[in-house]
Amino acid sequence: MQDNPSQIPLWRQLQGAAFLLMAVRAGRSMTAALEDVDAVVRPGVQALGFHALRHLGRAEALRQQLASRPPPPEADALLCVALALIWTEEGAPYTSHTLVDQAVEAAKRSEDTRHQASFINGCLRRFLRERDALVAQSEKHPQAVWNHPQWWIDRVRKDHPAQWQAILRANNTRAPLILRVNERKTTLALYQQALAAINIGATPVGRQGLVLANAQPVPSLPGYAEGHFSVQDAAAQLAAPLLLEGLAVADGGRLRLLDACAAPGGKTAHLLELADADVTALDIDARRCERIVQNLQRLGLRADVRVGDAAHPDGWWDGRPYDGILLDAPCTASGIVRRHPDVRWLRRPTDIAQLAALQRQLFDALWPLLKPGGRLLYCTCSVFRAEGEQQAQTFVTHHKDAHLMPSPGHLLPQSGVAGTVFPDNLNGENDGFYYAMFEKRGF
Repeated sequence: MQDNPSQIPLWRQLQGAAFLLMAVRAGRSMTAALEDVDAVVRPGVQALGFHALRHLGRAEALRQQLASRPPPPEADALLCVALALIWTEEGAPYTSHTLVDQAVEAAKRSEDTRHQASFINGCLRRFLRERDALVAQSEKHPQAVWNHPQWWIDRVRKDHPAQWQAILRANNTRAPLILRVNERKTTLALYQQALAAINIGATPVGRQGLVLANAQPVPSLPGYAEGHFSVQDAAAQLAAPLLLEGLAVADGGRLRLLDACAAPGGKTAHLLELADADVTALDIDARRCERIVQNLQRLGLRADVRVGDAAHPDGWWDGRPYDGILLDAPCTASGIVRRHPDVRWLRRPTDIAQLAALQRQLFDALWPLLKPGGRLLYCTCSVFRAEGEQQAQTFVTHHKDAHLMPSPGHLLPQSGVAGTVFPDNLNGENDGFYYAMFEKRGF
């Protein structure tokens, strides 16, 4: 906890965090909104914005007690950011009095909130006087306790009745920085030593992963420009080895693989790091395809990067079947909430059915592109069963030549710090994911 704001005034950072909250409430992702924030204040704004979104349910419950009617949107966003930061002193980035003082200053400094400065000051000072009682009252609301929308809480509880609380708790923790070592350039042990040489602690996770003890600016890490590593969560690092396991080509040929929905290219790169294969990296967004190319160039890798819609192969497929297909399908991203705390507030209940329909469409379009004996790995970064287990069962029911292989299934989000380890998920530090492997059987 800090008493003195940094060289950049705290009130400016609070204004930026309130801007992010307004953007999320308007349906825009925080990542996109951050691009509109002055680069000078962006790191501080991002940190405060992440904190506020992780505690938004609590902040909104408290604001409802402090003001029966919400103030104008700009003032409400600033007030909720401040409440999210001061509702408890544990983990707060600044002392409560500093935050209140600077929140009021932020209100005074903006034309949009100037006339609400006294109102914001009154609410925050009343909160400090009555903190215990107001927080106790907010405990009656599940959205305040779990900091997720009520429908999301209900859905996770239905899908994972034994683990729902642990999932929601993990979602509210900070995700660590996890690297995947490029074994074409170095080894896990050697790169861990390179980090240790500059006093950066790292713990192995999975086959090629390292969890950094403290987050660092990625471009400043050793070997970044030389392509010694990529940033990738431990759960996502399972995709490439899962698809490659059991795939073989006769007479020393090369595997022919498709990474559908490939951007930004992390899984494409991992496939190329692990196997001598011809990989097609497909994505519907041309700009995101450029990012795939850039990422592969840094790592010293090459793929056939194509712009195309995976649901309509006629526009990009050359007619030659694939040995393996990786379908990392668009989803609600309900498994990566600890990295993207805005996701829970952006999603709507209807999104699940809409995305599940798209996933089925992609399944049906890509399955004919697979050789007999080939394998398709379906994955989503979701904990919702409609995007995982139910999707897999529906697919094998409607495709008699599809055999569901032993697969990880639902990997639930967990933080090594939280101490929760699920029996189906032994990494100890990962986002939520779902994996199902299908082999194409001939008749």
